[in-house]
Amino acid sequence: MTQVILFNVTNGLIIGAFYVLMALGLSLILNLSNVINFAHGNFLALGGYLAFTLSPVLGYWGALLISPLLTALIGVVVERLMIRRIYNRDPVYSLLLTFGLAFVLQDAARFIWGPNGLPMGLPAALAQPITSTLFFITVTVIGLFAFLRYSRIGLRIRAGTFDLETVATLGVNVRHLRTLNFAVGCLLAGLSGVLAAGQIGLNPNMGDELLMPSFIAIIVGGVGSLIGTLLGGLLIGMAAALTTAFYPAASEAVIYAIMMAVLLLRPRGLIGEEGMMS
Repeated sequence: MTQVILFNVTNGLIIGAFYVLMALGLSLILNLSNVINFAHGNFLALGGYLAFTLSPVLGYWGALLISPLLTALIGVVVERLMIRRIYNRDPVYSLLLTFGLAFVLQDAARFIWGPNGLPMGLPAALAQPITSTLFFITVTVIGLFAFLRYSRIGLRIRAGTFDLETVATLGVNVRHLRTLNFAVGCLLAGLSGVLAAGQIGLNPNMGDELLMPSFIAIIVGGVGSLIGTLLGGLLIGMAAALTTAFYPAASEAVIYAIMMAVLLLRPRGLIGEEGMMS
C-alpha cells in the first residue's frame, strides 16, 4: 500500500504540474484582460498537433521549441481579430466567444489530423524517469515567474493586473500589452500540449480533460494570484491522485469537492485578491 501511495503521489505531482502550466496561462489572460478563455484547452491540443507534424523534420526537441511559439503566434492572430473586440465588456461575452472558438478549433483539428488518437513518442530523457517531465515543467514555471518579476514586459503585465488604467496613463500601449499577454498564455498552453501529447497521446478532445481542472485550480488558489494558481493546481492534482489509490470512482469528484469547500470557507481562494470573488 505504501508503494501505491508513493506512486500516486508522484503521479499526482505530474498531473498537478500540467494543471499548473495550463492554469497559469488561463490566469494571465483572465487577470489582465478579464477574458475567460474557454478555448484554452484547444490551444493545448493545437500545440501537440503542431509538434506531431514538425517532429519528423525538426526532431522532438525542435518541435518542443517551435510548436509553442507557433501556438502563441496563432493566439496573436485570434486576439487581434476576435478577442480584443470584447475587451471592457461583461466576461460572459468572452466566455461565449471562446466557447464557440473551441468548437471551431476542435473541428479544424479533426479535419486536418483526423478524429482518431495519434501516438507521439517521448525522447529517452523524458520517457524513462517519470520525474523528468515534472522537472521540465517546474523549470518552465520558474522561468515564467522570473519573466514576470524581472523583465520590463513582465512587470508591466503584473502592474496591469492591478490597475490597467494607471499603466495606460504612464504611456504603456495597453493594446500591445494585452496581445503579448494573450500570446504568453497560448504559449504555455502549446507547451502543455507538446508535453501532454507524449504522456497521454494526441486527440482533438485532449484539452478538455485538463481545461476544467485548470479553471478549478485558479478558483481554489484565488483569482488574481499566480502563486495561488500554482498551489491550487498542485493541490487538486495530489488530491485526485491520492483519492485514486483508495476510491478511484471519486477521483474527479474530489476536485469539485475541494472547490466547493474553498468557496464556502474562503470565497476569494487560498491566496486570492480581496474582492475578486467575494
